Amino acid sequence: MMTKIPGFQCLAKNMPDPITARESIWLPFMETELHCDEETIIIGHSSGAIAAMRYAETHRVCAIVLVSAYTSDLGDDNERASGYFSRPWQWEKIKANCPHIVQFGSTDDPFLPWKEQQEVANRLEAKLYRFTDRGHFQNTEFHELVSVVKSMLKVPG
Repeated sequence: MMTKIPGFQCLAKNMPDPITARESIWLPFMETELHCDEETIIIGHSSGAIAAMRYAETHRVCAIVLVSAYTSDLGDDNERASGYFSRPWQWEKIKANCPHIVQFGSTDDPFLPWKEQQEVANRLEAKLYRFTDRGHFQNTEFHELVSVVKSMLKVPG
């Protein structure tokens, strides 16, 4: 649906290293292959949300839209191996590099405690869309996200 917004380009590429989602692979890919810059709205789900936040620590972007974002490795070996959680979050740098931060989270997410999702929203002062029935947002339709992005682009509904 977002690929059909006139005057805008939507890139949706498969990320390399999809199981471990290593920061050392994903962040360079975002810069060199996806060309994320100050005109980019990065939409990240789960590990992609974490990558978007880490990317915004050191790069200026137009906006980040975080879906199922969290703050720790959750005791998971793959999450620990990803490298994203090896140092403290630089919340102020993210906010300074990214003027628009929107977050979608659901209290019934089977993988992420609501406490961590809420912490992201609080620390980033994100516009939070809180749901109680979306789980980990693995459904194929997500009209609210499309509406939010269109409003950022100032495209009629």
